[in-house]
This record gives sequence, structure tokens and C-alpha cells, in this order.
Amino acid sequence: MRPRTIDELVGQPHWLGPQGFLRKALENDRLPSLILWGPPGTGKTTLARLVARQVQARFAPISAVLDGVQTLRDVVAQAADAQRRGERTVLFVDEIHRWGKGQQDALLPHVEAGTVTLVGATTENPGFALNAALLSRCQLLTLEPIAHADLVTLLRRALDDPRGYQGSGLTADEAVLDRLAQAADGDARRALNALEAVAELVLAEGARDPRVLPHLDLPALDKAPLAQGPRHDRDGDQHFQVISAFIKSLRGSDPDAALYWLARLLAAGEDGRFIARRLVIFAAEDVSNADPHALPLAMAAAQTHELCGLPESRIALAHAATYLACAPKSKASYLGLAAALAVVEQTGSLPVPNALRNPSSSVGRKLGWGSDYQDPHAQGGWVAEHYLPETLHGRHFFHPTRNGAEARIADRVATWRKLRGDEDAG
Repeated sequence: MRPRTIDELVGQPHWLGPQGFLRKALENDRLPSLILWGPPGTGKTTLARLVARQVQARFAPISAVLDGVQTLRDVVAQAADAQRRGERTVLFVDEIHRWGKGQQDALLPHVEAGTVTLVGATTENPGFALNAALLSRCQLLTLEPIAHADLVTLLRRALDDPRGYQGSGLTADEAVLDRLAQAADGDARRALNALEAVAELVLAEGARDPRVLPHLDLPALDKAPLAQGPRHDRDGDQHFQVISAFIKSLRGSDPDAALYWLARLLAAGEDGRFIARRLVIFAAEDVSNADPHALPLAMAAAQTHELCGLPESRIALAHAATYLACAPKSKASYLGLAAALAVVEQTGSLPVPNALRNPSSSVGRKLGWGSDYQDPHAQGGWVAEHYLPETLHGRHFFHPTRNGAEARIADRVATWRKLRGDEDAG
């Protein structure tokens, strides 16, 4: 059922629509080198074959998983011979991110010279997986998951096309096509594989009993395993994109979105310890003193996961996620530490004030270390003392917000600074 022409290809209207970049390029018989970036089943290989056919070029496919530089040399040599005959060659490198830097560099002179037009396919973020030099010589096309309606179109076409099930008498309820498209989650290959798995079982039953018309209804879907669950990876782009959305939903105080992204992570089989760890970091970094209960609660969720494990611990993770999303937010501690680290890097190891030094040794006592120290406990709990190195007197790193419980902290800190005479030195 692989599409035979560009017009048969569904999806990617931003590139293949009437005003799309690739459509215009093909209409003008112009094909630049391309990097096709998208999730599985979005038509990368098919698109590469079709664009080569559209511009009447030789199609030379290799796999970065199976083939190396020697195979590349052989293909380039054949492309050079074809170029002398006036023929163009489209070099398709599947899973191009699997090649290392040296192997990717081997492509550069041949792309630069025009010996081949490169079409590389990758499921990984090209910004991380591909050399900048290679990317600069190619147009990057991002392929989106196939829309639900387009997947239904593909499935219906497979039933009606002679290359599919036309002639078998097989029919299907619209609800079945809708369910198969939903389970495919934007992956055309997954949708067609699921249809085939169910159809073959139904047709086999019909062969045993000719009185049974081959028909796909919802109960028929229970007869074959269907791929379930959203696309995800443990260390790739989907992993980072979904966890980023989760953290930003927490930071934006949207508990509904936080629960949705948490559900996406859990449904995809993400490590619960990783989720718990991010909740603990978020509580310290983004909530902090605005709600002093946030960090202990996040730690309790992490401990619950260690004790109970999934699936039970997902309740505690949801508890922590909704609490943190609804909590007042403050990054004052995080930003204060960053500012202090910047000053430490700039000023080096400034001497500890004499009054703050530890007089535990006889040498220290002889030097008067700690002799001028004023114990706050001896004076009602607070004393107008300076605790920064002398050159940093008046420097403020901690700027508490007026959010939640931190507002009370802000009032106390402002009072103490005023009593010390600490004007902010900037």
C-alpha cells in the first residue's frame, strides 16, 4: 500500500500542500538535499522514493544501521558514472543519526559537488544528532504525525484498493477504522499493520465457513493484539519534550495539564523514579519558601514510589503533581544561589571575617578568632551583625517574593536589612 505518487501521499500539508516548499520545488524540477525529521510511520522513506521519482532521478537507498563508509563510496562511484551520463542520483540514508561524525563528514564533499542529492531520514533531533556542517547543506523538513482523518483514509484505501483487500469481500464498520486510527497514534505503518492483523484472522474464519461474510466490527478487534500507548523514548526527543511540558505545566500552575502530561509519561512506561526526582527538584527550585511543605511532600511521593512501586505509586505522584501545580511559586532561593556563585567566581576566596572564625584551636584563640562574635541567642534571637566578607557588605542575593508563605519571610528579611543598615550594593 505504499503510495506511488506524491498525490497519493497523505499528511504533511505544510510541505506538500499547494503552496508547500517541497511541492513548489518539485514542480520546478528542483530538489535540494533534505533531512526528513519525524516520528516513525510518517512517510520519510516513502517521501524520499517519491521525490526521486518525481524529478526522474536514480534512487540509491542505504541504511546507517547496516552500511558504512565503504558502501557510501560504492554508491557515490555509481552516482558519478550516472552524472557523466546526465542522470541525477538521490542518495537516501535511513536512520542517518546512527552515523558518527566521521561517517557524516564523508557525505559532505559529494553533497557539495552535487554528485548526489542527499535525503536523510531521522527520528532524532537533528540539532543533537547531526553535524552542523551537514545540516547547513540541507533543508530540514519536519514531518508531523499523520492526522487521525488521514489515517482513516489510508485504512479505507487499503480495503478498497486491489493491492489491499479489494476482491476479498472484506468490509469494515467506520467505528473499526476509527479505533484502528486512534490506536495507531499518528503512525501509518502501525495503522496498516493493525488492519492486516485483524483482517487476516477474519478472512481465515471466513475461509473455514463460507457462510460467514468477512466483516470487521468492534468485537473483531479483540481477536488480535493492537499496539497501544503513545510514542515515547527513554532518552530521545519525545522524552525531553513531554517532561518539559510537564514541568512547565507545574510552573504555570495548571493542575489539569500537569495530570495530562503525567499520564502521558506513565502510559509510555517512563521510569517512576525519574518522574519523582523531577518533582523533588521542582519543589526546591520553583516553589521553595513560598510553600515550605512542598519539598517534604515531594520527597514523600518519591519515598512512596520506592516503597510501593508502580502502579500504586502513581497516586502519590499525582498527589505531589497537583499540590505543586497549585502551590505559590518562588525561585528566590535558586536565583539567590546562582547570584552568590557568580560573585564567588568573580571574587575568589575572600577571607572569613575574624568574628565568624572558629576559635577551636589554641592558635586560633591566640589570633583572636571569634572573640568579637555576638551570639544572637544571648541577645533575644537577633543581633545587628554583618556576616558577609567586608568587601561584600550590603550585597543582597536573596530577593524573596510576596507569594504564599514567602511574603512573611520577605517582611522579616527587609526588617533585618534595615536594622543592619544594609543598603543594597547591587
